[in-house]
Amino acid sequence: MSKVTVVGSGNWGSVAAKLIASNTLKLKNFNDEVRMWVFEETLPGGEKLTEVINQTNENVKYLPGIKLGKNVIADPNLENAVKDADMLVFVSPHQFMEGICKLLIGKIKAGAEGISLIKGMEVKKEGPCMISTLISNQLEINCSVLMGANIANEIAMEKFSEATVGYSQHKEVAERWVQLFTTPYFIVTAVDDVEGVELCGTLKNIVAIAAGFVDGLEMGNNTKAAIMRLGLKEMMAFSKLLFPSVKDSTFFESCGVADLITTCMGGRNRKVAEAYATNGGKRSFEELEEELLKGQKLQGVLTAKEVYEVLSHHGWLEMFPLFSSVNLISQGRLPPSAIVEHSDNKSSMIHNVLWHGLLHAFNLPLLPFIRHSHVSMRAPSIRYRSVQELEASRGRTRGPKLAITHSSYSVVQG
Repeated sequence: MSKVTVVGSGNWGSVAAKLIASNTLKLKNFNDEVRMWVFEETLPGGEKLTEVINQTNENVKYLPGIKLGKNVIADPNLENAVKDADMLVFVSPHQFMEGICKLLIGKIKAGAEGISLIKGMEVKKEGPCMISTLISNQLEINCSVLMGANIANEIAMEKFSEATVGYSQHKEVAERWVQLFTTPYFIVTAVDDVEGVELCGTLKNIVAIAAGFVDGLEMGNNTKAAIMRLGLKEMMAFSKLLFPSVKDSTFFESCGVADLITTCMGGRNRKVAEAYATNGGKRSFEELEEELLKGQKLQGVLTAKEVYEVLSHHGWLEMFPLFSSVNLISQGRLPPSAIVEHSDNKSSMIHNVLWHGLLHAFNLPLLPFIRHSHVSMRAPSIRYRSVQELEASRGRTRGPKLAITHSSYSVVQG
């Protein structure tokens, strides 16, 4: 029988343990016991958090009032918690994952499977690295992802929710994850698009920060809807630039537009960003996080910074006005009101990026040429076979166009 360990015990990690524990008692192919690694903390009364969880069957700090299940065993020793685990569920803040993985190298059972519920990415010199990739590379295991419109406290109270498992090639493993997480109130489906699912869960937190700014400035629901619309476009464009194989349909799963909506309406990123805007940016996100989240971690601000680094490196900043503005506001370089001061004309470039599918179909390289932020990839440009032909047409078309030769592109400024 498969043994399950949850690596993380915050708000979402505790809810994940609760979901899984309710199923392992029923499923014959899983061991009843679910281990949950807890980063040990001392509570105000002097008790150890791990001891209190095991005594009361409740995470009194991060999920108070909710029983996790008597078969959930909290363990402060990471190596001991993962020992002999066949299925590893990673639910720790993404900024801590590289350190956690380093501690686990050589400690994981051969043939173990992993799944990441973590929304974020690492930015390295060689480029962005998704958390599932980090886990796979460091621990040499297959790692799926689970994302969705999942406000943890609502799931803990067993209110109906959906989620999406993203997998790559190993469909039978994805089906086991679906089986392990699905309950009558938590419905999970699987799609063969691990990068798309993970990027949806990662990028929507940036849009939620923007939505919080709108709420804090009392700009109204119409403005918020406009921010969400542009945010979805930027999510799709950024995802396709990094991973051309990302499927459009993934954005219409729970991990996509549904998660974007719920996070912009009620998530922690929106909540803290609203407070930031209400105070005119006079109080830092770090201070507000400490006050409002009570130990939980804010992901959107860090993700916005990481995405900004990627955009800046490739020269894509003008193509992503919303993502860029969120980072600059979060860093105190622009006022919160700047969230609606950018021109949506720039977002037409995002539409052009979505034409990348045509280029990908021709098996032509994309990334080196996207860095010219004024490149237009409208479909009619595909018919040009040389720069000379393009030059001859400039009297009939306005703006810079992408010239396609037999083996390369060139950018011609209009």
